[in-house]
Amino acid sequence: MTLYQRLMKGLFDQPLLDLDDEFGPLPSLASLGLTKQQVFDLVDTQLTSRLLDVHSRELQAAGESFYTIGSAGHENNATIAAAFRSNDMAFLHYRSGAFFIQRQRQVPGSTPIYDMLLSFAASADDPISSGRHKVLGSHNHFVPPQTSTIGSHLPKAMGMAYSIGLAKRTNHSGVVPNDSVVLCSFGDASANHSTTQGAINAACWASYQSVPVPVVLVCEDNGIGISTATPHRWIESSFSHRPGMEYVSCDGRNLLDVYRASKEAERIARRLRKPVFLHMRCVRLYGHAGSDAEMTYLTKEQIAHNDSQDPLRFSLALLNQLGIADQASMREHAERLYERIHAVGRMAIARPKLKDAAAVMADIAPSYPAKAVPPVAAGEQRERLFSHDKHNVGKPQTLNKLINWALLDLMHQYPNIVMAGEDIGKKGGVYGVTNRLVNSFGPNRVINTLLDEQSILGLGIGLAHNGFLPMPEIQFLAYVHNAEDQIRGEAATLQFFSSGKYANPMVIRIAGLGYQKGFGGHFHNDNSITVFRDLPGVVLVCPSNGASAAKLLREAVRLADEQKRVVVFLEPIALYNTKDLHEPGDNLWQQDYPEPTERITFGEVSTTGEGTDLAIVSYANGFFLSCQAQKILAEQDIQARVIDLNWLHPLPMESLLKAIAPCKKVLIVDECRETGSLSEELMTRLQEAGSKHKVARLTADDSFIPLAKAAYYVLPSVEGIVEKAKKL
Repeated sequence: MTLYQRLMKGLFDQPLLDLDDEFGPLPSLASLGLTKQQVFDLVDTQLTSRLLDVHSRELQAAGESFYTIGSAGHENNATIAAAFRSNDMAFLHYRSGAFFIQRQRQVPGSTPIYDMLLSFAASADDPISSGRHKVLGSHNHFVPPQTSTIGSHLPKAMGMAYSIGLAKRTNHSGVVPNDSVVLCSFGDASANHSTTQGAINAACWASYQSVPVPVVLVCEDNGIGISTATPHRWIESSFSHRPGMEYVSCDGRNLLDVYRASKEAERIARRLRKPVFLHMRCVRLYGHAGSDAEMTYLTKEQIAHNDSQDPLRFSLALLNQLGIADQASMREHAERLYERIHAVGRMAIARPKLKDAAAVMADIAPSYPAKAVPPVAAGEQRERLFSHDKHNVGKPQTLNKLINWALLDLMHQYPNIVMAGEDIGKKGGVYGVTNRLVNSFGPNRVINTLLDEQSILGLGIGLAHNGFLPMPEIQFLAYVHNAEDQIRGEAATLQFFSSGKYANPMVIRIAGLGYQKGFGGHFHNDNSITVFRDLPGVVLVCPSNGASAAKLLREAVRLADEQKRVVVFLEPIALYNTKDLHEPGDNLWQQDYPEPTERITFGEVSTTGEGTDLAIVSYANGFFLSCQAQKILAEQDIQARVIDLNWLHPLPMESLLKAIAPCKKVLIVDECRETGSLSEELMTRLQEAGSKHKVARLTADDSFIPLAKAAYYVLPSVEGIVEKAKKL
């Protein structure tokens, strides 16, 4: 028996259910605000979703479909879609196919069946991902694409919900109206993931303080995660009494009950601006995916029981009881719908596929038209901006001070910049980099967050969805590893999976690297940056001094604002307050503040000195140490130039090759580990570019960084650079 035959037999070859026995007296349609036509349309959406699931598996068997995680048993999420506006942004779980079809049907001119089948077939004509992945997403329908992650979309849904109230408070013209709500669906197994728990905690934390967070969290609870059962009533017990969040539940078999609960959730979220946990109890049919043999972990009796709870059986009985359509007419309707899906499927599988690597990669870092850079503050306006620091203006300053000044200028230039992070408000951050920014721009643009990196980054992604230019801060480099999937799996992939229709531009500021004095250890002296360097499209930039930091930060903001890039701005902690270069009191590492229009262009290196005996290539602390070594080498008649990479991903190879061209020998000083560091890539790239230079490298050891003076045993030193240079 085929899956289609099994479905038709289960729906139409047995008596209709008695809904009064199952649910008790049904409410009137008028009391719910529904019409008979709307009920029929919802059941039609449910049937469409189910038959698409069936046909996807048929196409997979023929080698024409590449995705079989369906919505079977969850189809009443279509009813949730009907209860909300079509411009309420929705971040959808992979079993929310019926929701997505219904959302499309709310917008005239949509072609949900064709779009879904193009996606199943990985066609280049797929209107959202262009065949890169099966995702539920549409720019026209306010559904950002989501891959099959485990709860990683919840932090950005929270961020988007927060951004709606923020837009109203700051008079920002957002992507959605100021009375919008956000929907976010996920499964009962995903509810246990730390990302989900953290995101919900963040929403409750804000709501508890009366901060508007209008999000409806739709937990589609089918009682099982692949093969692991969810404990009975676990979801209800876990989420029904959370402070700051309302709980609403419904029976996912009962269309009318789902609509009732959805409208109640919508009322609370839209009017009260509070998070709502909408718990839809449902059933999973056909296993986890096409490759999942559920009989290996479920008994025949359990599978039969699940089939008996099929929401389509209850929906067909509802149509009959309301006098909308009987069983025989719905069989004919289902058969015609199946034939239509087959016909559309034949069209979809014939459409073009991605043809080459260039087509696959076209939207990793798409190019957008250049934008005019906003004007900087001038005259009295700028004097007011810097009035608190007027005694320092015009004097050389340290790295942290010049980053602070650059942020002052940038936040004035770009009114949509919003900073967010731990302690960045009145305290000014751990190292004073954000000092007094909150005084100038207020707590709506300099946001003190809870201590949760994934929520900070999720907030940034959500803010970007609503037209803000976020600058989230991660206090220490090692802390980002708690939340790296928000960059890797969410921010970095959005343009790729949406064919450039969605973007989440941002500049993520992270304090890190080694060489701290008097404070450190592994979690504060971390020199592992590989996590950023293998992310397609993400830019990693790292300054070494105050002047370059200001120029690079301006270019980072331009890349985010104009080119929609995700930029990681890595700040070397040990150089924040460094004043001297060669000896105490020389103040040679303090810099003048560059004019507000000065930038270091994307892909441009910086060179100190004109020596041709040797080129020393480095960044951050390594550049600082190399400049010290440069003087010692000159005293020994070795004339070196020191090159600051500035851009660590992608590497600025064109500019670098020009900078090292006059030299015969190159020493790469890499303060990160010997294994997995950018010096490995540099060595390879120089060879691939046909470089005739003799090249060596000096790196940190493959070690975690210990506390106190022991840290310097495993990091490059001035003495080590001089020795390696002389040997080279």
